[in-house]
Amino acid sequence: MVGIGIIVAESTATMSSENTSRWLLPLWVKLFGPISPAHWAVIHHYIRKTGHFVGYGSVSLGFFDSWRVTLEHRWPAWQVRFRYAAGLALLCTLLLASWDEWHQSFLPGRTSSARDVALDFCGAVTAHLILFCIVSLCRQEHPVACSL
Repeated sequence: MVGIGIIVAESTATMSSENTSRWLLPLWVKLFGPISPAHWAVIHHYIRKTGHFVGYGSVSLGFFDSWRVTLEHRWPAWQVRFRYAAGLALLCTLLLASWDEWHQSFLPGRTSSARDVALDFCGAVTAHLILFCIVSLCRQEHPVACSL
């Protein structure tokens, strides 16, 4: 719920590209020194897109955990539960990302992009692949201790 709340808060005109640049640029200059406007535009773009990727990946893991617990009694085998929980989490993430971009299409100073939805979904898929690798490795090393 916290992750969804953050996304809802970031889906406002306050977090538009113009507004985030106002506080990110001084932070960048303080940490790394002066930067030309052209270079800043590129870096600012990548900072914002990284936020999409990581943010939606994190939210999707929250969805996953909720679905994992919900499905625990129905599918006790971890591989089956993981597959269903991950699929439902990815669906929830895709719906949230689509809603977010649709919502932004109505706000002045914000843009709506199917590419952002795709980036959000890629972040979610990547987070699930990393989680699956970690759980698989953990279960190989410590089958009893690593329950999902």
